[in-house]
Amino acid sequence: MKKKVLIVLTVITIIIIEIYAKCIKLNVTLKTNRVVEINRKFYNTKFIKKINNGKVVDKKIISFKSLGKKTITIKVKNKIGNIVKYKYDIKVKDSQKPQITYNDNITYEEGSEIDLLKDLNVQDNSKEKIDVKIEGKYDINTPGIYKLYYVAQDSSSNKEKKEFTLTITKKENLKRLNNNSFTTSKGFKGIIKDGITYIDGILIANKTYSLPSDYNPGLDPNVLEKANQMFETAKNQGLNISITSGFRSYNTQETLYNNYVSRDGKQAADTYSARPGHSEHQTGLAFDVNQINSSFDNTNEAIWLKNNCYKFGFILRYPQDKSNETGYNYESWHYRYVGENLASKLYNNGDWITLESYFGITSAY
Repeated sequence: MKKKVLIVLTVITIIIIEIYAKCIKLNVTLKTNRVVEINRKFYNTKFIKKINNGKVVDKKIISFKSLGKKTITIKVKNKIGNIVKYKYDIKVKDSQKPQITYNDNITYEEGSEIDLLKDLNVQDNSKEKIDVKIEGKYDINTPGIYKLYYVAQDSSSNKEKKEFTLTITKKENLKRLNNNSFTTSKGFKGIIKDGITYIDGILIANKTYSLPSDYNPGLDPNVLEKANQMFETAKNQGLNISITSGFRSYNTQETLYNNYVSRDGKQAADTYSARPGHSEHQTGLAFDVNQINSSFDNTNEAIWLKNNCYKFGFILRYPQDKSNETGYNYESWHYRYVGENLASKLYNNGDWITLESYFGITSAY
């Protein structure tokens, strides 16, 4: 009889132990998609969906600097207070394109030594060194304008491709034009070519630097394309932006300016309108949008343009409180194309730098 009771007690004990073990058994449910970007910070619990009979006691931020399969270890306190380690695997990947900073307009003299990678900078979230290739054909001994591409690809096959323009000029032209070259107060090289002033490759038209009366390029097709891309992006955010006034010839500007002088006097007109030959509209690189008056200043469209135009290569040409530099009143509606590289510098985190201040030039009649 005693033997039977002992057997029964043993069986009951085993059952109780099994039930207890089941009740305190650590059970971790993981998320199915366990993938993170390289060098991206995240919590070590990011991929834990649920934990039964336990609690994480070492929640912390981690990141991985290399690709592939990685193991994450966490400490969990179970029901009876014991600390146990739990491990699970994740995958570290790189799906972001390299970022290229570059000069989108490069000029060399025919026959000279050429280095198209000189002012190039490439960064990638993988922190690896990225080699850049140049796609497209050009001949340093043949003057002309060549459209080329910078191509950067990381070890995960993420590729970025950026277009730039290489201009090869004739030797004899450069020799002639060197007689009209100059250096600005901030060390930038300026050159006057056929009556048109370029500083560091950027065409300048303001009160100091004028354009010939017969300069008549029309609105640059590349500028129009970039503008349409910018307007389409704004449209997707519920904004309506369009060009109101684009290219203006010398004669058109002359008529406008004279009308303003007749109405408001020359001194007042010079604060908001360019004299013929001094208007950026004649460059074919600038335009006005929407309402050409102060009613546009505080609209959603004006605010968006001011904060986003540089991403498309445009600058707010006449910023607020900078009339002593530009020579003109604040114009929230006037935008000028200079390329993404220079535009990003002039944006200056929203505190716009003028072309005059950046290059060290004046704007005064």
